[in-house]
Amino acid sequence: MSSPTSHTITAGLVSLDVGLGSDKAAVIRALAERVVREGRATDSEALFSDAWAREQKDETGLPGGIAIPHAKSAAVTQPSLAFARLAPGVDFGADDGPADLVFLIAAPADAAEDHLAVLSKLARSLMDDGFTSALRSAGTGDEVVAIVREAIGESGVARAAAASTPARPENIEAARTRIVAVTACATGIAHTFMAADALTAAGRKADVDLVVEPQGSSGYQALPAEVIRDADAVIFAVDVDVREPQRFAGKPVVRTSVKRGIEQPEKLIAEAVAAASDPRAERVSGSAAAASTATGAQESVGARIKRWLLTGVSYMIPFVAGGGLLIALGFLLGGYQVTDDAATVIVENSLWDLPAGGLGQYLGSVAFMIGATSMGFLVPVLAGFIAFAIADRPGIAPGFVAGAVAVLMSAGFIGGLIGGLLAGFIALWLGRLPAPRWLRGLMPVVIIPLVGSIVASGLMILFLGRPIAQLMTWLTEWLNSLNGASAVILGVILGLMMCFDLGGPVNKVAYTFATTGLAAATASQPFSSPYLIMAAVMAAGMVPPLAMALASTVLARNLFTPVERENGKAAWLLGAAFISEGAIPFAAADLFRVIPASMLGGAVTGGLSMAIGVSSLAPHGGIFVFFAIQPVWGFVLSILAGVLVSAFAVIALKKWVHRREVPVVAPVSTEVPVAV
Repeated sequence: MSSPTSHTITAGLVSLDVGLGSDKAAVIRALAERVVREGRATDSEALFSDAWAREQKDETGLPGGIAIPHAKSAAVTQPSLAFARLAPGVDFGADDGPADLVFLIAAPADAAEDHLAVLSKLARSLMDDGFTSALRSAGTGDEVVAIVREAIGESGVARAAAASTPARPENIEAARTRIVAVTACATGIAHTFMAADALTAAGRKADVDLVVEPQGSSGYQALPAEVIRDADAVIFAVDVDVREPQRFAGKPVVRTSVKRGIEQPEKLIAEAVAAASDPRAERVSGSAAAASTATGAQESVGARIKRWLLTGVSYMIPFVAGGGLLIALGFLLGGYQVTDDAATVIVENSLWDLPAGGLGQYLGSVAFMIGATSMGFLVPVLAGFIAFAIADRPGIAPGFVAGAVAVLMSAGFIGGLIGGLLAGFIALWLGRLPAPRWLRGLMPVVIIPLVGSIVASGLMILFLGRPIAQLMTWLTEWLNSLNGASAVILGVILGLMMCFDLGGPVNKVAYTFATTGLAAATASQPFSSPYLIMAAVMAAGMVPPLAMALASTVLARNLFTPVERENGKAAWLLGAAFISEGAIPFAAADLFRVIPASMLGGAVTGGLSMAIGVSSLAPHGGIFVFFAIQPVWGFVLSILAGVLVSAFAVIALKKWVHRREVPVVAPVSTEVPVAV
C-alpha cells in the first residue's frame, strides 16, 4: 500500500482502457477498491456504499460519455480522484449512451473547504471539450495525472475555469435579457459547478447577460445585490433549498433540477427569457419560508393544507419530545406522586432546603415542572406555526394567541388546528389589503398581529371554543371508557396509521393525537387511557425499521440490495429509538411490499399493546425510555410480535409477489455499519 500524498490524483488511481465490470455498480466498486489500495480510504465497501447511495438518488452519467460518481464518506482519509477510461463503456444513465470516462470523486465526511474546492474544479473542467479530448488521447497514467492536476490547479499552472461568481460584462446593451441563476446539488461537489458552467456557456451563446451563483459544499459567494436587482428573471437549478431565497423576491423564476442545468442549459435560458416577459410567470416569494417550495398556486388544495398542518406539527414535536421526556424523568426521580405538589416544591424548596421526600423528590419536581411547562406550549406552537405556514411571520402572533385561547377554552389540539388555520387566513387576508405608504411598515409588526389576534381569538371565544371543548370532553370520556375489544381495535387503528406513511401526514395525525392526550393527562392517573395510547403509538412506530432491519440483515439478505443491507444495519438503532423514518429507504425502493407488511405488523403491535395494558409516560425515545414504560415486558413483547409479522410478511411478498430482481454485485469480505 502506498503512502498518501498531498495530491488529489496519482498514477496509482488511474485505469486506462480496461473493463471494470458490466454495470456501474461494479465500476464504482472497483474504483473504490483502488482508492483503498492507494492508502486514501480505510474501507472499500463503506466508500462504495456511500457512492452507490448517492447514485441511486440521481444517476451521475452526463452527456458526452462522462460519469462522475461521488460521495462524502467517513471511510475516506484524503480527498481523491480515481479515474477509469473504460473499454467498453458502461451505462451510467446519460441519455446519449454509455460513459467511457469515469471519475470517482471521494471526499472525507469532514472535508475542508479548500479540498472541496479542488474537487469542484474537476467537475467544471469536465464541461471543457479540450479537457475530455485530452483524457481520451492520453497514453499513460502519468499523462492523465498531469492533465487533471493542471485542470484543478495542483500543477502550479491551473487551466482556466469560470470563477465562482462570474463578473457582469461591461457595456451590456440595454436590450439584452439579464438573468441570474443559482445551482446546488445534494453533495455540493460536482453537479453544482458543472451546471453553473453549462449555464454560463449557454448564456454566452444565446447572447444573454447571465450570472450564476453556485452554492457548493465549499461555500458560496453571494451575488451582488445590484446584479440581482437588475435581473429580469431567475433560474433555480437546484436539488436542495436555495440559501437566502428572499434575495430574489419578486423575480420571475424557472425552477428545475441541477442535472437539467447541465443537460439542457439552452432550454432553461429560453424558458427564463420567456418568463421575464410573462406577467403570469411564477415569481420568487419574499418569504424565506415560502420561497423554498413551489408557490401555492402550483399546489392542490389538499397539498397546501397538508403542508400547513405538517409545518405546525414539525415545530411542535421538539416541545413534545423534550417536555415529555422530562416529565418521565420526573416520575423516575420523584415517583408517580410527584405531580401532587411539584409546583409548591420548586417554589418553596431548594438544593439547600430539600422537601420531606429528599433530593429525589426535589429533582423530580424540577424535571416534572420544566417538562409540564414545555408541554404547555404544545397547542400554541401548533397553532402559531400553522398560521406561519399560511401567512409567514405576520401570522405567528395571531396563531400563538389563538392556540393559547384554545387551551384556555379546553378545546385541545383540535382547537389549536382550527385556531391556527383561522389566524393564518386572517393574517394573509390582512396582508393583501391595499394600504397607504405610511402604513405599510406598521402592517406586519402592529396592525396584522393586533387585528388578527382579535378576530381569530374572538371567534374562538365567542363561537368555536365551547363546541370544540364539548367535543374534546366527549372524546376523552370515550377513550377512558375503552376496555377489552374496543381498546384493542383502537390500538389496531393507531398501529395501521403509524405505519401507513412512515413519518408522513397520517403517521403525524396518530402521533399528535397521542401526544396531545399525554399533555392533557400529565397531572392525572399515570395509567389512564392517554398513556395506553401513547405506548401503542410508540411501539407500532418502532416496528417498520426494526422489521426491515431483521429481514435485510438476518433472515433474507439475498432479497435485498447491498445498499438496503447497509441501511438495515442503521435501521436497528433507528427503530429502537422510535424513528419510523428508518424504514423509508426500503419503502422508497419497494413501496407496495414494504408498506403493507409494515402496516400488518403495526396493527399487531398496537392491538397487543392495548390488550396487555402497556403505558408510556414518555412521548418519544423507544426502548431507551424503558423507565417510563410499564410493564416493559409487555412493551417488548408487543414490538417483537409486530416485527416478526412484518419481517416474514415482507419476505413472503418479495419471494412470491412479482419478485424483484436484485442487482448482482461482487461479493465483499468486510462489512462496516452505516453511521447514524
